[in-house]
Amino acid sequence: MPTVHLLDTVAGNIRSLVNAIERVGYTVEWVKSPSDLETAERVIFPGVGHFGHCMSTLSAAGYVEPLQAFIASGKPFMGICVGMQALFAGSEESATHAGLGVIPGTLRLFDSATKSVPHIGWNSAATRTITDESLFGLKRNAKYYYVHSYAKQIDNDLDGWDVATAKYGDEEFVGAISKGNVFATQFHPEKSGYAGLAVLKAFLAQQRLAPLVGTATRVNEDAEGGLTRRVIACLDVRTNDAGDLVVTKGDQYDVREKAAGGGVRNLGKPVEMAQKYFEDGADEVTFLNITSFRNCPVQDLPMLEVLRQTSKTVFVPLTIGGGIRDVIDTDGSTVSALQIATMYFKSGADKVSIGSDAVTAAEEYYARGSQLAGSTAIEQISQAYGNQAVVVSVDPRRIYVAAPSATARTTIKTAFPGPNGEEYCWYQCTIKGGREGRDMDVQQLVKAVEAMGAGEILLNCIDKDGTNSGFDLELIRAVKNAVRIPVIASSGAGNPDHFREVFEETTTDAALGAGMFHRGEYTVKQVKEFLADKGLLVRNEEDTEV
Repeated sequence: MPTVHLLDTVAGNIRSLVNAIERVGYTVEWVKSPSDLETAERVIFPGVGHFGHCMSTLSAAGYVEPLQAFIASGKPFMGICVGMQALFAGSEESATHAGLGVIPGTLRLFDSATKSVPHIGWNSAATRTITDESLFGLKRNAKYYYVHSYAKQIDNDLDGWDVATAKYGDEEFVGAISKGNVFATQFHPEKSGYAGLAVLKAFLAQQRLAPLVGTATRVNEDAEGGLTRRVIACLDVRTNDAGDLVVTKGDQYDVREKAAGGGVRNLGKPVEMAQKYFEDGADEVTFLNITSFRNCPVQDLPMLEVLRQTSKTVFVPLTIGGGIRDVIDTDGSTVSALQIATMYFKSGADKVSIGSDAVTAAEEYYARGSQLAGSTAIEQISQAYGNQAVVVSVDPRRIYVAAPSATARTTIKTAFPGPNGEEYCWYQCTIKGGREGRDMDVQQLVKAVEAMGAGEILLNCIDKDGTNSGFDLELIRAVKNAVRIPVIASSGAGNPDHFREVFEETTTDAALGAGMFHRGEYTVKQVKEFLADKGLLVRNEEDTEV
């Protein structure tokens, strides 16, 4: 099999890229030192996180000049995400660090006053060409997975470069760019389904297809451009009474059957179900480890193997939640939350989700007078891998009050009065799977974790979980008004119209389903087809096996 050299100095989840490269027929060799670049025939430079950290890491390891020399040699070179951003002259993210200077221009932060930042989800990479394919297999109507806060807007300084663009609100930016032997994508092809695999395969084979020439090309008339509505499949995973790892689902977190015996509800095997949802068009797959496997040696955590196996066949983002905290291993040693997260990233996860520990961290944050500690799991992981890698899972429940003056917490006037006719409520944060309430409202929590470096909120609702009655729209609006980071609506989805409702009546960035998918009542494909029929922009995976 032909070989591609992979530079791994700043990347988080590198396993998925390796799996994707192997899937399209190539083997991976690692660039272990700058001298390895002298004999490499083709190089891919992936990356996640902070531009300044990326460039300082490259500089400290002596890679800057050898990388520039390799690119100047004319051999195929591809940058992905921060690996693309490093090719530019600089970035507002770290004005003190210069980029490689291969591409002119400076990256700028998205306007967070008008949109969620980071920009997370499926977007276009479209060019205006005679044919539908250019820049190594990019397709006008395909969608690719992005996750970033800084971007290169379209300016005249890109003249001479072939550019594929995406749009986020009113901002048009570089989705992919190419000139000569250089090709780079802001999106992650290894996480972009079969469309992304096709791009990797075309680059590695140097099948440019209909190359562009002349000045930078941009697209404004793309009717299907822009960020899609994400539909996420969530799998609650735990061991059952027989010790088997299963996907389960409960009502208000009770996952045992109601019949005699009360065994853990078994809805299927996690790896098989994840692959099914990928094939069915899920935009992301989330695993929630609801028991944390507290008595397992850290290196043998069952979810590590689940991620390893899943990432071989599932080429969309994978999130893992549960047990991301400082722990004492079975041998008595202390393992930090950052170390736990690193093991999950190396096994195939793209994001980690933190739950109860985030509530504790928020309480301590306010006790310090809204001052950061620098040592929380959220801070450590986001500083190492970027805030896009950290999701905070929030489990609030309604507390009804007769009037706002009855509580110090932030209240809303609800359209659904309480048991005694109360017209107001506040959302209490909980821990331990909803079993224990805390004296903190949900707005306080999400503001605190955003300040700590969380990049996304997974917004559950204890009152709605397992009811199949639709999402809590009032809760979602309250949280969206409190933060600028993306929010995933969760709990209560029972049919496709619930997804339409939450997307049309709130500004949520994504919506998650579980039981309705697991029980076979509806499929992810049916939900997305329903949304498309209602005029909502969704990703439809048209490509097949690569």
